[in-house]
Amino acid sequence: MTTFTTARKRRAVAQPRGPVVGIIMGSRSDWETMSSARATLDELGVPSEVRVVSAHRMPDEMFDYAASAKSRGLLAIIAGAGGAAHLPGMTAAKTLVPVIGVPVQSRAGGFDSLLSIAQMPPGVPVATMAIGGAVNAALFAARIVALHDDDVAQRLAAYVARMHDAAADSTPD
Repeated sequence: MTTFTTARKRRAVAQPRGPVVGIIMGSRSDWETMSSARATLDELGVPSEVRVVSAHRMPDEMFDYAASAKSRGLLAIIAGAGGAAHLPGMTAAKTLVPVIGVPVQSRAGGFDSLLSIAQMPPGVPVATMAIGGAVNAALFAARIVALHDDDVAQRLAAYVARMHDAAADSTPD
């Protein structure tokens, strides 16, 4: 069970613990990159789901996934794609749920993917991570979830503190 706080009621309201972050990718080959997003969300206790929904090979399924995201309780979608990388932008065009784009390494070094995801027209925003930036995408999604879930906020703060301590401990004498 996750505890959500509502503005109208200043008490915690128990909600079922279904996935709150979707991780989607254009093909199974993107899993090598995107699996680190799932691992990071798991570490933070953020329930997620994983799907292959190619913008080019499965457009109807991609549209259905995006259109139903909010009603299914998703608070963020992490979309990884390589090459033409239309998945993040097309997903963002079909949902109001925030979409986080992860450019996947490609024959052009991932720069083609990065530009495809970053160069969105006004009105169709995609939060774009670095090439292969699935961990940061998961952390960004966790920050969105933490706005609604105090338990995730505490685990995220502990994660950040561990990163701080690891950096501080790495200083040479």
